[in-house]
Amino acid sequence: MIEILLFHHAQGQTPGFHEFADALRDAGYVVHAPDLYEGRVFDDFGEGLAYAESTGFQKILERGARAAENLPNEMIYAGFSLGVLPAQMLAQTRPGALGALFFYSCVPPTEFSDAWPADVPVQIHGMDADPIFVGEGDIEAARAIVESSDRAELFLYPGDQHYFADSSLPSYDAGATALLTKRVLEFLRRIDAAHGD
Repeated sequence: MIEILLFHHAQGQTPGFHEFADALRDAGYVVHAPDLYEGRVFDDFGEGLAYAESTGFQKILERGARAAENLPNEMIYAGFSLGVLPAQMLAQTRPGALGALFFYSCVPPTEFSDAWPADVPVQIHGMDADPIFVGEGDIEAARAIVESSDRAELFLYPGDQHYFADSSLPSYDAGATALLTKRVLEFLRRIDAAHGD
């Protein structure tokens, strides 16, 4: 069974983040969920983002890279919002990536390499009126990846929430999360069928 390295969002490892990780485990996948915040969890998005900014995004990327050091190269790299940064970096720069899952965020592939690696399948999920995903340009980065690769998919869900798949937060959308989870599991099954033992 393939392994997944899953990074949390700017509020830290919330109960909803753990619930999502556990859902993937229940489906039979090995999920590694490193804590980029060293135990801190924030009730408010602004407080979590302020902590990330004070820590420094470069340091968060370094923590993500360290989390992967003793894990197989052949993995799925996944992240929620802030966690997309280390997930995308590893998917683009660490040899052997089997795939990537980006939730609520995406950065231009040129941030980490010349282009998105053609042999790495990726799914990107976000809401179509999310002021962060749409308003801050992440959707354009996602579309650039999709246009450059026939193994990239962008899924948009109706709504304006950012953390819509975190069941422990007020932004949670159960219907959108159910569809996202279905698509993620289908993606993982396809990769598992191609690369699994």
